[in-house]
Amino acid sequence: MTISTALDPIKDYQKVTRVGFLLLNNFTMIALASSIEPLRMANQLSGHELYSWHMVSETGAPVSASDGLSFTPDFSIADMPELDLLIVCGGVDITRSFTQKQVSWLQLMNRRGVTLGGICTGAYLLAHAGLLNGYDCSTHWECMASLQEHYPKVNCNNRLFTIDKNRMTSSGGISPMDMFLHMVTLQHGPKLSMAVSDMFICDRIRSEFDQQRVPLRQLHNCGDSKPKLVDVIELMENNLEEPIGLDELAAFVDVSRRQLERMFLKYLNCSPSRYYLKLRLDRARQLLKQSSMAIVEISTACGFVSTPHFSRCYRKHIGISPRDERKGGLPLSQQQNDITESPEENGFFASMKRSVAVLNSAQAEPSFGSISI
Repeated sequence: MTISTALDPIKDYQKVTRVGFLLLNNFTMIALASSIEPLRMANQLSGHELYSWHMVSETGAPVSASDGLSFTPDFSIADMPELDLLIVCGGVDITRSFTQKQVSWLQLMNRRGVTLGGICTGAYLLAHAGLLNGYDCSTHWECMASLQEHYPKVNCNNRLFTIDKNRMTSSGGISPMDMFLHMVTLQHGPKLSMAVSDMFICDRIRSEFDQQRVPLRQLHNCGDSKPKLVDVIELMENNLEEPIGLDELAAFVDVSRRQLERMFLKYLNCSPSRYYLKLRLDRARQLLKQSSMAIVEISTACGFVSTPHFSRCYRKHIGISPRDERKGGLPLSQQQNDITESPEENGFFASMKRSVAVLNSAQAEPSFGSISI
């Protein structure tokens, strides 16, 4: 892997790496904070200004994060000063959170030689702009299906973060911290990055080869102790369009079909077939919510023999038809208009409604209501 000039080790501490963050509507605050804090702490611990960071939006107007808090940027895209690195901050409802003007600006930044990146779902916008074709990239696991289906020239992976030449992308949550700590290591050495990690009470800096490891961590904490179960689930995840038979799955991890069934029942409380079906339906739900693919195309992409079979399975296990799922998801981003604070409202009571507005917006996300309580 080669590293762009902007990310080469810096010997002169007077050289400041200028990092810009393009805030998309509904960006995730935790991903932004996890990106900026390592830069701040690197400056503090070194006693030098190694990094500067600047927020930018399309017009310079405030942008709302996914938690409903408003964030005022430093610049608009028209007056943004020169940068070394530009990071797209994505979040909720990414497929409808950007404009053509932002796409054109990113393409302009690329022509000017700026290193580009994305955090959380930000890679989706870079892919849409044609700026990840031929690159390896990471994105939040919930966005992977849509990105892979829409942009097949992009090499999307399940890693926490990826640095590929002049592209830096990471998944969501706190994984941007690992990516930026890796950048600090490349530029200023491991002593500084480890000191930053210690300040943030991180037991280790995760590498770009660490995986998001979605399914088992979501459902049960048994991944480390049952590697064969993890291997089977990873095989399932990688073969959703053409499902693999249970006998072949069992043979892959050198167990009998009966042993495989007992393993799933003990640790996941369901059969392998049921779990496999859930993975395929979850992928279908992501595509219904995040793409404009025809239902017949989604049916094929998720390994169903026909559209009627897909619809029956979806209704039986999700409780709603694919068509109704899509109808319910598309306009929900507009529901905030019904509960937006009016100028005459008292600020305190208006802020009390913020959580309701955020919850309504989240209904368009594939993970909405996925954990029963």
